[in-house]
Amino acid sequence: MDTGETPTPTPAPAPRRGFFARRKLATVLVAIVLLPVLGFALWVALTLNYTYSRGDRAGLLQKFSERGWICKTWEGELVLSAVPGSAPEKFIFSVRSDSIANEVNKLNGRRVILYYEQHKGIPSSCFGDTEYFVTGVKQMTDSIR
Repeated sequence: MDTGETPTPTPAPAPRRGFFARRKLATVLVAIVLLPVLGFALWVALTLNYTYSRGDRAGLLQKFSERGWICKTWEGELVLSAVPGSAPEKFIFSVRSDSIANEVNKLNGRRVILYYEQHKGIPSSCFGDTEYFVTGVKQMTDSIR
């Protein structure tokens, strides 16, 4: 039974991307996006947890406030003066813990001893404007030893 019509050819199936081609594309995308994010996270973790130096500073707690547009941080100034009448040196610091910030805030305007750790290479001011992070505070007594 020939009807006289020419059969229409069926189109060849489009070549399918293989499993390995899709996997290679996913691997490249992960390398481009995920590796820099992981690298940044590792850098932040190292700089915030590795202490370059630690110590204490004594002086008059002159200024302490929470500031920032998006990332709120506690920042302060301690006035150090070894010799009366000389130009005072300022120790500018950050506080990461709210409980320590409350203790520092209670002692504003008084002579205090600040215990701090220095963290170098912190990538953003979201963690603090300075590299000096206060870990404790104590009010100074005015007794002469």
